[in-house]
Amino acid sequence: MTESGESFAKLIGEEAWAEIDDAWVEAVAARPGEVTRHAGVLQQLVAAGRERQAAELFEVLDEQLVEAALWEPRLALLREAGRLASGGEALHRRVAETLRRLYGDRPSFEAFAEKVGLFRAPDVVPRTWEKVERLLALLAFDVGTVVEMQGRGVGRIVEVNLALESLRIDLERQPGLVVGFRAASRLLRTLPAGHFLRRKLETPEELQELAAADPPALLGLLLAGSERPLTAGEIKEALAGLVDEKRWTSWWASARKHPQVITGGGGRQTYHWAASSAAALSALRAEFEAAAPRERLDLLRRHASRDEAFTRGMAAGIAAHATAEREHDPALAFESWFALERAGVLPPDLGWTIDDLIGAPADPRRLLAGLEDRILRERALAMIRERRADWVEIYRDALAKEADPRVLGFLTEALRSVAPAERERFLEELLNQPRRNPAAFVWFVEQAAEEAELRARNPLRLLQQLLASLRDGAFTPFRSRLAAMIESGGTLPRLLSALSEEQAAQALALLERDHALADYQRAPLLNALTLRFPALREGAESGLLYVTPEALAARREELQRLTQVEIPANRKAIEEARAHGDLRENFEYKAARERHEYLNARVAALHRDLGRARPLDPATIDASEVRIGTRVTLRDREGNERRLTILGPWDSRPEEGIVSYESDLAKRLLGGTVGSVVPVGESELTIIGIVPYR
Repeated sequence: MTESGESFAKLIGEEAWAEIDDAWVEAVAARPGEVTRHAGVLQQLVAAGRERQAAELFEVLDEQLVEAALWEPRLALLREAGRLASGGEALHRRVAETLRRLYGDRPSFEAFAEKVGLFRAPDVVPRTWEKVERLLALLAFDVGTVVEMQGRGVGRIVEVNLALESLRIDLERQPGLVVGFRAASRLLRTLPAGHFLRRKLETPEELQELAAADPPALLGLLLAGSERPLTAGEIKEALAGLVDEKRWTSWWASARKHPQVITGGGGRQTYHWAASSAAALSALRAEFEAAAPRERLDLLRRHASRDEAFTRGMAAGIAAHATAEREHDPALAFESWFALERAGVLPPDLGWTIDDLIGAPADPRRLLAGLEDRILRERALAMIRERRADWVEIYRDALAKEADPRVLGFLTEALRSVAPAERERFLEELLNQPRRNPAAFVWFVEQAAEEAELRARNPLRLLQQLLASLRDGAFTPFRSRLAAMIESGGTLPRLLSALSEEQAAQALALLERDHALADYQRAPLLNALTLRFPALREGAESGLLYVTPEALAARREELQRLTQVEIPANRKAIEEARAHGDLRENFEYKAARERHEYLNARVAALHRDLGRARPLDPATIDASEVRIGTRVTLRDREGNERRLTILGPWDSRPEEGIVSYESDLAKRLLGGTVGSVVPVGESELTIIGIVPYR
């Protein structure tokens, strides 16, 4: 409690009522605007049963505020202690008078007051304050108010439409924008006088002159008035129109070098303004002391040229920590060494070198595992190759863990001529087990778009794995990169030209039934495939496949046997053959792979055919004419009779009189009725009977 509040509390406790009156007059005369403190005293009086005295003192304070024209404090007093006024209507009159004094010169005051019903129901006090809140909310967006809308710049409110409850705003990037009353407080931010963005709207010439004469001063003006640190993109956007676009790069380089500009780290680099150069250095020292080891490296990179003494202090701290942690964290030591070298502050008495981290007996695998920066990882790999005889083994191990596309390219290119078997093994594993290293498989797919050698390795297998990865949750982080490989010019369309005719049929089945592809993606691929392999178009146009229930069951049983017995056994045989050594000279491996392709082709064909198979039901077959599923009795010119059953290709057994509806003879008979004559070669056959097949 304040000293004044404590003295009044003491007087109230002593029931010195006359002294309270004198003290009150003195207090409100000296500090009339401190209404929260004064209202607290009035509430204490009411609590002590002196409500009448409180009302009288309220009137004294109210008169003082009116006399001094302190309208905002008066409105606050009426809100906090207005119930001490004589009646609801009296309070309402005072509130209305105060609002007129504060906002009566606003263009829309009267209209807004009428809109919220300020002058209606003056005796209902709670409603009065609800109306005041609504009125103040509307007045915040009166005509002429300067506002900012995120992403659309700054502008003025030029019209208030009470009937439609909307505002019309002329923004920098969208003049004439209409915003509803309810959305205004959420979408718009009012800018006070002196705000940088408001000055940019009202006096842009002054800021343009400042931009040309003193770049750091303009940047400081922007940053000092910002509620938070800004990114370079946000700064450029705020200064659009003040700094010539052609001069931006040189202007920005000059402005941000000011010693009061502090650069913040994190995911997106930001900038804020310090009160002075000394304050900026003090803030940076505190930031450095509190920073984690790698954050300190970032601070050194960003501020090495700011102050020589500060830079030497940072270098000493970084070098000491790197030395202490060299055995435990070689990656940090590696990063620290290069950061110090780049800044030109590498201590000559450091006591260790890069060779101690890279060369024998050190194990550089730990170092590589801890290096998150790609460029440093590539540099470390290059140094390992220069300094170690066992670099091929280290590269092989690095491949299994690497995710960056450029580093993967670096590693495989280094192995291409020196250790091709290691490169071959890595690529083969990616093709057969992509889930072991999703990032590397995505790299493989992207490389295959450019390298015909990769597409030709096993185009059907790559197509299968690419489609499977689109549905696999392990590849979610890479979904957009994989999707690009399906589009024109990507890997998948280019794979189609590397397929054999047999593989093309399997690819067609895969593309037709794959649920990961949208129709707009599938259509051009199917079209390209059938254009390259016209025979596929004939198969695709054959429509449904009619079969007996027995034949359908047999095909389903075959599919189950292939997927559950033969393919798993073949997969095991491949793994056993791979273990025998060099894949290029491994006959067992090649035989197992060929068997694998055959089994997959058969499974694909069964899937395709089962998808269009429709079982025949003799009980539902209409025998009024020759149809699929009917048995036809025929008589030739000599009176000889023969019976033919017309079924599908799965059931065809010509030697038993069962022919496929795709055969030439069946096509001539289909649609015929009893009595029809069908020419067959030089002879003629007459249909004398039609019944459903049994």
